[in-house]
Amino acid sequence: MRKARTSTKHTKSRRPQRRNPFFVCFASSWSLCFALVIVLLSCFPYESSAAPLEPIRVSDDGKTFVGATTGKRFIVWGVNYDHDGPGRLLDEYWDDEWQRVVEDFGEIKALGANVVRVHLQIGKFMDGPDRPNTTALDRLAKLVKLAEDTGVYLDVTGLGCYHKRNIPKWFDALDEQDRWSAQAAFWEAVAKTCKDSPAIFCYDLINEPILPGKEPTTEWLGGELGGKFFVQRLALELKDRTREDIAEAWVNKMVDAVRRHDAKHMITVGVIPWVFVFGGGKPLFYGERVGKRLDFVAVHFYPKKGEVDKAIKAIKAYEVGKPIVVEETFPLQCGEDQLVDFISRSADHVDGWVSFYWGTSIEEMKAKKNPSFGEAMLASWLTKFREMADGVKAGE
Repeated sequence: MRKARTSTKHTKSRRPQRRNPFFVCFASSWSLCFALVIVLLSCFPYESSAAPLEPIRVSDDGKTFVGATTGKRFIVWGVNYDHDGPGRLLDEYWDDEWQRVVEDFGEIKALGANVVRVHLQIGKFMDGPDRPNTTALDRLAKLVKLAEDTGVYLDVTGLGCYHKRNIPKWFDALDEQDRWSAQAAFWEAVAKTCKDSPAIFCYDLINEPILPGKEPTTEWLGGELGGKFFVQRLALELKDRTREDIAEAWVNKMVDAVRRHDAKHMITVGVIPWVFVFGGGKPLFYGERVGKRLDFVAVHFYPKKGEVDKAIKAIKAYEVGKPIVVEETFPLQCGEDQLVDFISRSADHVDGWVSFYWGTSIEEMKAKKNPSFGEAMLASWLTKFREMADGVKAGE
């Protein structure tokens, strides 16, 4: 819990006193010794108290996650660390408020989470169609090191266009193929930065992509929600292609970009469960063609009140012989008890769940004199999340 700084001022006046030469000499010598200690300590590398992370991979039978060395099953119990309380994305404040990020990672670890999903905006990471922003990549490398030191894995979700003010004009002006090339350049730069770290759980190529319908459109982004644009189109029109053709070509281009630098970390795409939304159908991104190069299924479920059975049925449609992660879930449209029921009953079908943490600890929210309804609900849910952590990660 972050505490406000306090200061104490001495107001009592004192007469000027003559300084004792002995104390002046002693103080100077002590200061010199202290400075020497600091210099010596700086010669030794900082060692994290967290145990070294074991890389995570898909099991040999393709059905679960395991430690790359031990083969021990790994179950995801994570949080989306997408924005803070005021709604700022991580890459909008991590330069000026790095210590806050460090504290947040400590709080996330204390919740029992083992995966943190971070969302990177393309406008913050690309200065041009083929020109990555080196400052942003350096900060990403620092975040990866923080994850290693804290003992948590990262789900690196990219190509975000959440805030329109951060979308460069040059990016909006690109046609479809040039846009794809700029997106691929983003993934090359990110993969090159992250490739050697055991803290990378996966690369999520894009959040909730959608595809064009029968009629062309001029808008790359879907509808606004709470000042953010979470949904993005991969193309504006079909052009004698099927939606499956477009999705397959785009996924292949992004996967190729990642694999030029990183051959080992897992790749996925976090999708809206249209099977759940529309009550039927087949998952396009995890069909045989589009999903063949994706390592696991990432799907976003917010069960509605009284519809847990429907959500469980929909999850079964995503059982394609690969691990499944519910990459977003929260008691947004149902009660806390029903979400717990959903998690418990879906455990036979999925290999992890990722909820949300927005930079305010349980203790901070509970300490407020008049917390909002949302803060009270979040504090209650995070308390339950923390209570469930050990059992969920142990597969109980």
